[in-house]
Amino acid sequence: MIKEYEYLHGVVFSRLCNVYGTSVSIRPYTEQGYSSYVVNDVTGLYIKYSGKRLNPWRFSFTEGHQNEILRMHQEYGQVFIALVCNIDGVVVLSYKEFKEILDEEHSAHEWVSVSRTKRKMYSVAGSDGKLEYKISRSSCPDKIIDYVSGANSCEQTSGHVRSASFFPRLLSFLSG
Repeated sequence: MIKEYEYLHGVVFSRLCNVYGTSVSIRPYTEQGYSSYVVNDVTGLYIKYSGKRLNPWRFSFTEGHQNEILRMHQEYGQVFIALVCNIDGVVVLSYKEFKEILDEEHSAHEWVSVSRTKRKMYSVAGSDGKLEYKISRSSCPDKIIDYVSGANSCEQTSGHVRSASFFPRLLSFLSG
């Protein structure tokens, strides 16, 4: 029988593999957990899912979850947190964005909430704050792919993280 987390983690893996355009390697980060992975041996990926059908989608983060994310960040320099919102979509947060909503003080139980109105981007808030900007529906897999394909210098633009390869891809799409 297929476990729910296998099904919902699969959407993140599928998007990475189908959009990346070349081979991508994904391996478990640890033997104990089912949420943490390493992509192309250069960045961490932590996946949480909500099986709730409608928004807002809530994700709980224990102290152990946050410590594991911190360890991946210390080891790889970057870790992405993918929040699978049932069949609606996937929100990907960089470590920096994640720390804006859950700070360095790891409590026993903290939460992240994701919401979206029809045909709009995602709003993200957590126990310790909220993002002042919305996250695009294409954040998965774009943020991860841009990082692992060598465009790992993300520039901050008016509160939005935009990768160096965004504009060339946009021009290619518009001229295509």
